[in-house]
Amino acid sequence: MSGELLLVGSIPFDTPQEVFQSFGAPLGKYLFAMPDGEVGPRRHWISRVHYQVLAAHPELEIVQRPAPDENGVEQQHPRNAADAWWFKVKDGVKQVRFGDPGWRLGYARDAINSYFVFNTLKEKGVLPSHLRFQVSIPMVNSVLPPRIFPNPEDLDKIRPGYEAATCAEIATIVDKIPAKDLAIQWDCSTEVQDSYGAIPGFPLEGAIERNLSEVRNLSAHIPRDVALGYHFCFGTLGGWPRFQPNDLGQAVKLANAFVEASGRPVDWIHVPVLDRSDDQFFAPLGDLRPQGARVYLGAIHNMSRFKERIAVARKYLLEFGLGAYCGFGRQPPSELRNILNEHLQAVAIASS
Repeated sequence: MSGELLLVGSIPFDTPQEVFQSFGAPLGKYLFAMPDGEVGPRRHWISRVHYQVLAAHPELEIVQRPAPDENGVEQQHPRNAADAWWFKVKDGVKQVRFGDPGWRLGYARDAINSYFVFNTLKEKGVLPSHLRFQVSIPMVNSVLPPRIFPNPEDLDKIRPGYEAATCAEIATIVDKIPAKDLAIQWDCSTEVQDSYGAIPGFPLEGAIERNLSEVRNLSAHIPRDVALGYHFCFGTLGGWPRFQPNDLGQAVKLANAFVEASGRPVDWIHVPVLDRSDDQFFAPLGDLRPQGARVYLGAIHNMSRFKERIAVARKYLLEFGLGAYCGFGRQPPSELRNILNEHLQAVAIASS
């Protein structure tokens, strides 16, 4: 039964132990891998990098920060894209570099700490023995989207250094966590938006190709014994979906290109699904070429119409697993019980 469900990443409990016990225990038999919930600052995805890493970098200037709350108290996390952190590479800096390789971004530190809890709960039988530990990391172009740099020329100055820092984090993770227990997922949101020509100043022509260098430079460094996946996303900042394409055509082309560019086998692909059940939206799934990767459709939402969505999807893709459209980090914790029940309901409906 493992592999029927995918948890994208963020689950807003306070600790990994709560995540593993509350979601991993009841859903574990349906999962291939289990994330730690991206607890704490990671709940807000790339914002954590912006205020913990970029805002303190000596070669960057803060152009804008999220507005304070109604009482005038600072806020680190933006309410929407317009409220986000903005940066400028300081004059005279040709390339932004990041020190303390392997630890600077915080992903390796968090993964190693959470893996200890994960492994302990597997040994105690709380989590099933087949589960891998899933580390979800935002891809470079999603961490550094054009919208947070008013001067687009700054992207070429910072992305190579951040890519190198990300590669170093991966090296630390695979050194400290056994490959047989590990799964790494790249989270790709800006890449999807760009693939549809939806980023101002960036043309549709050449959009997919300009997002492939990060894949070629990072995925090939992940050992083949470590499972590898991609989460493609329409975005949740300011509400989901932040971006609504007319169909899955460009997302499918992007997924095919990422699989081809990875330089190693890909174990899974997650494709988000809007609340639609028309052929136009789903038909491009017929062109998906996963090359052996498990495909998960982000269809677990708006459950009154769930059955109709997956019925249309099966016309174009015979076999797929299921997940939500994204992680749950921007959902209130009070919704977690309902979210868990929706995943159990989805398994029951899909297998009936």
